Amino acid sequence: MGKATASGRGFFSLRRKRLVHVKRFVGRTVVALIASLAALYAGDWAVWRTRVAIGGGMGTVSVGTLIVTPLKGNKEEYDWGGAADVACSKSIFPQTGGGACWWLKRHPVVYER
Repeated sequence: MGKATASGRGFFSLRRKRLVHVKRFVGRTVVALIASLAALYAGDWAVWRTRVAIGGGMGTVSVGTLIVTPLKGNKEEYDWGGAADVACSKSIFPQTGGGACWWLKRHPVVYER
């Protein structure tokens, strides 16, 4: 009778230990991921600032605008708003409040609702 209760406790104890190890692994992985992203952003910013100081950190991309106007009966009308050159940063992440050039080149149309 003593062995049955001891093994029962042992099973739940092992289960708790596994759960603790999994939680610890997930927590460390999340912290490592956040630290890696922060380091990548800091490095991207440093390289971008160096390029700006030299004179090649900014670019322009032509972006078109479509204005979406709601109509009756759940219909929409699309009006061409024209194209404009937008300043962008030559970096992985957007800098200076504008978009990154690689992103704007792949998304050349902005929809305004």
